[in-house]
Amino acid sequence: MNWDLIFSLTNAVAMLGWVMLAVLPRKPVILSSVLYLGVGLLCLAYFAMFVAFMVGPAEVTRLPGSPEPNLPEYSVDGIRVLFLSDGGIVTGWTHYLAFDLFVGLWIARDADARGVGRLAQLPFLVATLMAGPVGLLSWLAYRGWRPLKTQDV
Repeated sequence: MNWDLIFSLTNAVAMLGWVMLAVLPRKPVILSSVLYLGVGLLCLAYFAMFVAFMVGPAEVTRLPGSPEPNLPEYSVDGIRVLFLSDGGIVTGWTHYLAFDLFVGLWIARDADARGVGRLAQLPFLVATLMAGPVGLLSWLAYRGWRPLKTQDV
């Protein structure tokens, strides 16, 4: 498998979703596109990579001298071995991309429902893009004192 190409394609899909969230009108077709063509496509790619990586048909390009992964070994050492290959890194990165974009979509929808302007949302979205849990934690702290505009969140 060409892990560099897959890495580039998954990043392009994620960035397109983030740009759509940040600059396009939040119409249902846009939000659905981010969800299904962004998050959904990234989840599908992750699933395919996960299966190919774990079952073995994919060439994973391990670092020379690195051990084979031992999936039942759920420890720091066991997880580290998974990331000693291009396949493991790209699969793990795609996991981050999918979940961070999903969280960004939720933040955008929640912020809209609370009447938070698009410019005020931007720091939370950027923080989620760059450091997922930091952006989510920031939004959760902010929304704790921001009343709902509507009841449909």
